[in-house]
Amino acid sequence: MNRKQFLKNSMITSSFIVLSPHIVFSKQQDDPQLDKKIVAEFVGAGHGKLEKVKELLEEHPTLINAAHDWKFGDFETALGAASHVGHKELAKYLIDRGAQANIFTAALFGRIDIIKSMLDYFPNTLHAKGPHGFTLLHHAQRGGDDAKEVEEYLISSGAKETKIKLY
Repeated sequence: MNRKQFLKNSMITSSFIVLSPHIVFSKQQDDPQLDKKIVAEFVGAGHGKLEKVKELLEEHPTLINAAHDWKFGDFETALGAASHVGHKELAKYLIDRGAQANIFTAALFGRIDIIKSMLDYFPNTLHAKGPHGFTLLHHAQRGGDDAKEVEEYLISSGAKETKIKLY
């Protein structure tokens, strides 16, 4: 390759690298946002209306990880809703479809292995608050007998159930 060819190829490559983020960014800007009312309906259904969740997810698959803003920094997904009310069937349905599980969901399902390793690495998570201010202990208590070991571990680690003050 001679100098002229090298410079020409370099300019084409450089132009592509410089323009690519713009192309990707423009594409993202053109994609419509989910309707906030549909997100609110989906997250609301996540508190216990499995058939409604299925119906909405069938129609709008990208709702799977959508979060509703209840205001004051209180964001909630349908999985977060199912987790804090203890609706394991609904939570499992969402996880099986790709919902992003977290430590609160692990507490609901009694996954002591996940809870211990997370708290070993991030000890202050013991006092973390999920949607509506619900704690890990709250989620474990909603898990019933399956999560009894997690509940006992959290209490022995210093977790306390707190009264929820929403706003």
